[in-house]
Amino acid sequence: MDGATETGASGTSLSPEQIQRQRWMAVLARAGAAELESALPAIAEAAGELPAYQLIRRPEIGMAMVRARAGGTGAAFNLGEMTMTRCTLRSATGFVGTAYVAGRSQRQAELAALLDALLQDPRHQAKLLAIVIDPLARAQDLRRRRRVDRSAPTRVDFLTVVRGEDSL
Repeated sequence: MDGATETGASGTSLSPEQIQRQRWMAVLARAGAAELESALPAIAEAAGELPAYQLIRRPEIGMAMVRARAGGTGAAFNLGEMTMTRCTLRSATGFVGTAYVAGRSQRQAELAALLDALLQDPRHQAKLLAIVIDPLARAQDLRRRRRVDRSAPTRVDFLTVVRGEDSL
């Protein structure tokens, strides 16, 4: 982070720490349960052992309304509902981790919340960012680029043609 602040959705300025947490929470929300499970040995290594934690809000499945905008800038409308799972826990060191993930995977939400709590601990943050979050972010970016590359040949560029009555 370069010390610059950004503006959040509420219009308030965000600190570099908040921006960084938003980044890792977004990566955790997009990571699959299998990816998070496979990161457990790295988490245990970074933290010395897999830390104990207490569930504040057990993983629970619910629905969320997805809002969209026509053309990305038009009037907002309700696109539909999606299933999501949320979890909140407190690590043995007192940090509260929260996660919201798409779908119904309670384990994914619990692991994402645990990582959120561990990443808030300055003793583990740098190592966990390097060995868990950065590789997950790179893998997610690679998957996104592959999807874009696969769909590029089918892309259609629409050109709006204005024609008058006498142009025929």
